[in-house]
Amino acid sequence: MKVLSSLKSEVHDWTNVNDEIETALELLELAIEERDSGIGEDVRMEMNKIQNSLKSLEFKLTLSGKYDHRDAIIALHAGAGGVDSQDWAAMLTRMYIKWSERRGYKPEVLDQSYGEEAGIKSVVLQITGDFAYGHLRSEKGVHRLVRLSPFDNDHARHTSFALAEVMPKVEQGIDIEINSDDLRVDVFRAGGHGGQNVQKNSTAVRITHMPTGTVVACQNERSQHQNREIAMRILTARLLEIERRKKEAELAELKGAHISAEWGNQIRSYVLHPYQMVKDHRTGLETSDTSDVLDGNLDGFITAFLTEQLGSEND
Repeated sequence: MKVLSSLKSEVHDWTNVNDEIETALELLELAIEERDSGIGEDVRMEMNKIQNSLKSLEFKLTLSGKYDHRDAIIALHAGAGGVDSQDWAAMLTRMYIKWSERRGYKPEVLDQSYGEEAGIKSVVLQITGDFAYGHLRSEKGVHRLVRLSPFDNDHARHTSFALAEVMPKVEQGIDIEINSDDLRVDVFRAGGHGGQNVQKNSTAVRITHMPTGTVVACQNERSQHQNREIAMRILTARLLEIERRKKEAELAELKGAHISAEWGNQIRSYVLHPYQMVKDHRTGLETSDTSDVLDGNLDGFITAFLTEQLGSEND
C-alpha cells in the first residue's frame, strides 16, 4: 500500500504538469486569435509554473533508486585524532538531527558509544521519513574538519575526520533472510560515559554474523530484548548494504570506475580556521556560512550531488 500510494502520487504530479501544459497551449492559441497581450501575460505565468514544476520533478528523478523511498540508518565513526575527532563525530550527529528536524523527519538514536573525555566514538541514528535514504545516501564518506582545537592548551589548529555510513532500513522478510544458525549473540553490561558500567544486569547485546564477520552491538535500551531487536535492525541494514556494495562494485568494474566511501576518500571539508568554508569535493559546491551548514542546512549539497550523479548516470 505504501508503494502504491507513492506511485499514485508520482503519476498525479506528472498528470498535473500535462494539464498545465495543455492550459498554456489553449491560452496561447487564444492570445494569438484575439491579439490580446493580457492573455499573453497569463501564458507567461503558466510557463513559469510549468518550469517550476518540471524542476521539482527533475529532482525527484534523482530519488528513483530501489531503496531511495526508505527510512535511513546512518552510522558515524570518529577517526584518528582522539578527542577532537570524537567531538567532531558529535557535531556531525547534531547536524544530521537538525537536518532531519528541518525536513519534518523523525531522528532516533539507536546506539551510541561515548568518548573518554568528550564527544562520541560512534553513533547509529535512524532517520524516519519519506525518501530519507534517498537524500542521505549523498552523505556517505569521510567528513573532514579543520579548526582551532578547544581541547588543546596551545589552541593549535587540528584536522579531524569522521566516517559516515548510510544504509536503507530493511523491510523484514522482504529484503534479506538471515539464518539464526549464522548468528552468535553475546550479552554484557552496558557502559556509560568514560566506559564505566551503568547496569548491574547484562542488558547490552552484541550480535556477530559469522559468515561475513559483521558485528553490531546495542546498549542504549534498558532491556536485553529491546537491545537485541535494535541490534538486529542494524545488522540487517549492514548485510543489505554489503550486498548492495557487491552489486555496485560489479557494475562499476564494468564501467571502469569506482570510488569507495571509505577512509581516504573525503567527500566534504568543513574549515572553521583560518577562514570559514564548507566545500564538497565531489561537486565543487562551497559556502562560507559554516554555522548554517552545521545547524542542518544540507539541502544545497544534497541536491547538487544527486543532480550531478543523475547526469553522470545518463551519460
